Amino acid sequence: MKTFRLPDLGEGLQDAEIVSWHVAAGDHVVADQPLVSVETDKAVIEVPSPQSGRIERLCAGKGERVKVGASLVEFAEGARADTGAIVGELTEPAAAPVEAKQPTLPPVPGLRAAPAVRRRARELSVELADVAGTGPGGAITIEDVEKLARIAAAATPEEELKGVRRAMAANMARSGAQIVPATVVDDADIGGWEKGEDLTVRLVRAIVAGCGASPALNAWYDGGRMTRRLHATIDLGLAVDTGDGLIVPVLRDVGHRDAASLRRGIDALKADVRARTVPLAELRGQTITLSNFGMFGGRYAALVIVPPQVAILGAGMARSVILPKKDGPQVRRVLPLSLTFDHRAVTGGEAARFLQAARQDLERET
Repeated sequence: MKTFRLPDLGEGLQDAEIVSWHVAAGDHVVADQPLVSVETDKAVIEVPSPQSGRIERLCAGKGERVKVGASLVEFAEGARADTGAIVGELTEPAAAPVEAKQPTLPPVPGLRAAPAVRRRARELSVELADVAGTGPGGAITIEDVEKLARIAAAATPEEELKGVRRAMAANMARSGAQIVPATVVDDADIGGWEKGEDLTVRLVRAIVAGCGASPALNAWYDGGRMTRRLHATIDLGLAVDTGDGLIVPVLRDVGHRDAASLRRGIDALKADVRARTVPLAELRGQTITLSNFGMFGGRYAALVIVPPQVAILGAGMARSVILPKKDGPQVRRVLPLSLTFDHRAVTGGEAARFLQAARQDLERET
């Protein structure tokens, strides 16, 4: 008999629990074929066979803990050196005895969770990758698993994303994979505005001013080919929040429209969004985007750019602050601005010039 013992599992581990056997007594195996899955306090790993041959005996049962160096498998004498599958008994001269190897497995990557914790996770259908460990060194405890199971039980059933929300998720994932974002912020003093000033129209006009000062932000960038395309026309994406997700229709050629035309266009887009009748062509071709998230709350934001665009301007919730003026301190209304840009295609200076021009336009009193 040749005995194969549980090899060194790395990271100072001393033993492991037998999770499942992939072979049985009498089976023929080939070198590197998985013999058994064992669970340590690091992960579940497969232990491969060190040789080809016939299994004479399994030395431990499912659920047993085996120490490193303890017997796992006994091979029959005359282990075969072939690496092909064997079906039935073959008669051949006995091969020279092969000494069972003791390979050293690489360190086991993965989450820190003891076998009992893993069993509890399986019982509760909890994915350990979703659990934040609170034990020593970040180890996952049974309490951590049960807490997540309680949270999951109180949540609504899992549902597949569809329609607008599915498209939004795909766009956000694409942005995260492709864009190198950077954000600059500033405040615009809008205390001189007339009562009833149209905030959205003023923001659109500010973007036009920003693009005039820094055309690099009204552009598309192709990261694969490392090419940039500057646009002479500003086709503005207007982010509209809905119960089904975010929709960004396009307000065309905003640089050549007056305030009345812009307001009519904004109203028409919002009506189409509410009725879900936005033509597909009006959901494509944005060259830069505006997000007026301040109507819901929040001051500044690191916004998400949808490629191939390279910039998005966000407006937060206006607030009153005390500002120094020529005649002394005054209470003024200020509008927080956040400009996120793709740093692959836009420099910090270009972004700063855009934001300064946008702020100055917003601060104009007429």
